[in-house]
Amino acid sequence: MRLMLVEDDKRLARGMAAAFHAAGFAVDIFPTGDSALAVVQQEPYGAIILDLGLPDIDGLDLLKSLRRRGVSTPIIILTARGCTEDRIIGLDNGADDYMVKPFDPRELESRVRALIRRSLGSPNPIIRIGSLTLDRSSRTAWLNGEMLALRRREMAVLEALMGRPGKILAKERLAAEIFDFDDEVAPNALEVHVGRLRRKLQPHGPAIRTVRGLGYIIETA
Repeated sequence: MRLMLVEDDKRLARGMAAAFHAAGFAVDIFPTGDSALAVVQQEPYGAIILDLGLPDIDGLDLLKSLRRRGVSTPIIILTARGCTEDRIIGLDNGADDYMVKPFDPRELESRVRALIRRSLGSPNPIIRIGSLTLDRSSRTAWLNGEMLALRRREMAVLEALMGRPGKILAKERLAAEIFDFDDEVAPNALEVHVGRLRRKLQPHGPAIRTVRGLGYIIETA
């Protein structure tokens, strides 16, 4: 899943992005509110992590602007403003969650995953399709009871497809969910990841089928 991180502290932003990358997320960093507003409705972000202390616009004003524009993406606020009144204002103006700095990166990751699951209508972290089981919290998958050795991108592809069982996922959409702006992506990179995942699911797992001209689908029968 792809995240938007709106944070002007470069060191903190890089550290957070590295932690999320290690957990399997793609992350785009935006140091200002204006830069985030310019692309937020053009990219398929699973969640937005928003710092309130931005250099060009107050984070709460940015939050209000996002919701006025119809952006329904889950938003979690990160801020040094820890009083109860600030949290109430943030939540009442459209934030889905609120964390006060300093914070534990593991808790932030867990909260982001929970927000994404709820936004997709599947709060249970466990997904099963036939003999294949995916735990989105621990980012592990089992086939016939044996753990699969999946690379980060393979896991991202599997999570995206299993989150939409029996539905076609467009190639462009899938690529946008697993690659971020900074990735150097070869023309056939997505096909390579899908091909590797297919081979690891054969012969007993569900098939990943290419629908010519449309995208990919993981078959449920």
